[in-house]
Amino acid sequence: MLLSPQWFPKTAIFNSPQEATMAFPHLQQPSFLLASLKADSINKPFAQRCQDLVKVIEDFPAKELHAIFPWLVESIFGSLDGVLIGWNLRCLQGRVSPVEYSIAMEFLDPGGPMMKLVYKLQAEDYKFDFPVSYLPGPVKASIQEHVLPDSPLYHNKVQFPPTGGLGLNLALNPFEYYMFFFALSLITQKPLPGALHVRTSDCAYFILVDRYLSWFLPTEGSVLPPLSSSPGGPSPSPAPRTPAMPFASYGLHHISLLKRHISHQTSVNADPASHEIWRSETLLQVFVEMWLHHYSLEMYQKMQSPHAKESFTPTEEHVLVVRLLIKHLHAFSNSLKPEQVSPSAHSHATSPLEEFKRAAIPRFVQQKLYLFLQHCFGHWPLDASFRAVLEMWLSYLQPWRYAPEKQAQSSDGQARCVSERWVPFVQENLLMYTKLFVGFLSRALRTDLVSPKNALMVFRVAKVFAQPNLAEMIQKGEQLFLEPELVIPHRQHRLFTAPTFTGSFLSSWPPTITDTSFKVKSHVYSLEGQDCKYTPMFGPEVRTLVLRLAQLITQAKQTAKSISDQCGESTAGRPFLSWLGFCLSDTNSSYSANDLDDMGQDSIRKTDEYLEKALEYLCQMFRLSEAQLAQLTLALGTTQDENGKKQLPDCIVGEDGLILTPLGRYQIINGLRKFDIEYQGDSELQPIRSYEIASLVRLLFRLSSAINHRFAGQMAALCSRADFLGSLCRYHLMEPGLSNRHLLSPVGQGRAANRARGPRLSLRFLGSYRTLLSLLLAFFVASLFCVGPLPCALLLVLGYFLYAAAMTLLTEQGKLHQL
Repeated sequence: MLLSPQWFPKTAIFNSPQEATMAFPHLQQPSFLLASLKADSINKPFAQRCQDLVKVIEDFPAKELHAIFPWLVESIFGSLDGVLIGWNLRCLQGRVSPVEYSIAMEFLDPGGPMMKLVYKLQAEDYKFDFPVSYLPGPVKASIQEHVLPDSPLYHNKVQFPPTGGLGLNLALNPFEYYMFFFALSLITQKPLPGALHVRTSDCAYFILVDRYLSWFLPTEGSVLPPLSSSPGGPSPSPAPRTPAMPFASYGLHHISLLKRHISHQTSVNADPASHEIWRSETLLQVFVEMWLHHYSLEMYQKMQSPHAKESFTPTEEHVLVVRLLIKHLHAFSNSLKPEQVSPSAHSHATSPLEEFKRAAIPRFVQQKLYLFLQHCFGHWPLDASFRAVLEMWLSYLQPWRYAPEKQAQSSDGQARCVSERWVPFVQENLLMYTKLFVGFLSRALRTDLVSPKNALMVFRVAKVFAQPNLAEMIQKGEQLFLEPELVIPHRQHRLFTAPTFTGSFLSSWPPTITDTSFKVKSHVYSLEGQDCKYTPMFGPEVRTLVLRLAQLITQAKQTAKSISDQCGESTAGRPFLSWLGFCLSDTNSSYSANDLDDMGQDSIRKTDEYLEKALEYLCQMFRLSEAQLAQLTLALGTTQDENGKKQLPDCIVGEDGLILTPLGRYQIINGLRKFDIEYQGDSELQPIRSYEIASLVRLLFRLSSAINHRFAGQMAALCSRADFLGSLCRYHLMEPGLSNRHLLSPVGQGRAANRARGPRLSLRFLGSYRTLLSLLLAFFVASLFCVGPLPCALLLVLGYFLYAAAMTLLTEQGKLHQL
């Protein structure tokens, strides 16, 4: 049966043209003021436009201002489809455009003209349409399926489209409309090509987020700054609130209860005491919904990872802004007075702001942030940009860093012990610590730990989790979750019992759940489902992963030392002409020259320090002994070879040569080890190098081939002589023995016997840029001493003959010693 329009809330039905006009301002005739402002936005400079807007907001009544409000918001933050960029706040910086930056920040400040306009319209109870199609994916899908989203932000706001209209809309008050656009501009507005090198923390958008959070989530004082002190005039009343979950019930599994048909909503008047925090509550809900609610819990529990259909991919800037939100939330929640923290202190006399501080994170943030982090851990590229996600995660795990008493705890350079005060937070966020730690281990095992940035990430995680008393808190939480449920029939049904939906969002607290084990189980089951398979962080499976990581850390330290030695050798043994760029690069080294130049000795030293400390922290957390590490290191063949340098990947010798083991494949993929690959074929036929002249090399090859073909018998006769002349000819015309090369496969040894070549002349060295430059340099120096080209050439030939004679004698003596 098709649903009738009655499934929408009753507030969507308008009984008069005036109400419809207020809800749908776009149906009015365009005002002269709006047309004038649109013309000015094209013809006037930015500073003049802002001055005119300030005067308009001051002088015009709300009846005129409500017609320009949607256009003004869109002109500032850009359109929802990303076509219009607005003021481009995400790229506006004070050091680049100081005048525009200061004007924009003053205009959009929480106490500035724009918020004055918002409060002016709020006092008249105007509504503005916001299309549902631009909401995050799970919310949009839920509303389109006629299911009420779990957030109270959407309750009693879904509007039936007007006659001839398309799509669903939300009827938002001015404050909500402004914050929806502000929050979504972080996602909908794509950065310009020139904004790739913009530092996020210096941008106007990031600083505005910081100011709004500081203003609406205050850490000092019992109430928010009164509206009368802001440029908003009289204090407006918020729209009637809808029934919702009490703050204290955040520990209960309520997902299924929120799948209520929209037609079942009823309008409930708000508790008058809640008027003082409605803006704070709205701001937090908007930020969380727009920035975090992009992955559905139901799909995650079915797939154990965000489904491929949920293709939203956050950017690094997005993650940095979310981290700023987390920092402010921790500071806001931790600003409770000591006597207000314990549940026993809950009473009807507690102010709404204090209750909001206590319940903001678990009620609004925890679930959505967990899914957001799970998606990032599973889908973020394996590169250094993951550092932003990592720091956001670590900021959430350490609320004590943002507690007012944190300065008093820091006495010396040693790590501070985590206070027992934070035991409830750790237990009620157990999955944030344990499952995401396992997710980080799986990422770390697939990254190149020789890179200083990757080594730093491992060090940061190990340092945070190794804080004194934190590992014990996590282990205690796991024990509470894993303990068997003996006789607790009264517990189990509470997981599925609906809290009453009578009263306001700030209704009185339900009976406090004192069973700590039940709280931990409720947290895990609400996020992972009743049939989840939990992997203990301190169990044997995770311990095996930690041991593997410790082995890779040891390997990476050895590789870093090898690179350091290789850098020293390449610098010390570099000839003079290499500084001119004519040196032959070593194509057989484990790391390319660019890698060595990029890393440098200082970065290698930092890598070694990070890995050393990370290994120490991991040993502390999981109680790993030195004997265990040494045994596993030897078992995996991670000890250095005789020279302490190059080492082949792990492999075994088969009938057809060397065969890589799974460990060897891993070492090659991650760049930990490489084979020393050398050219084993005919030196005359090897590919033309970048330091050679291609046409000249080909010409010299044809010339030398013709000479070798014409005088092959004479060269063989000369090389067969036993006197000095024969030795000199063998030195120049015979290739070095293949026995001196590193044949990596037994098959190559069988073929090497068939590659014995007779004496031949090679002129390829004359096709090298380095050789030609050396000859030109020699002729130039000779000309300075008045030596002509012909005498200079004779001197060079004579000098080379003496050098060749000396090398011939040394070679013959070396052969005699080998006999």
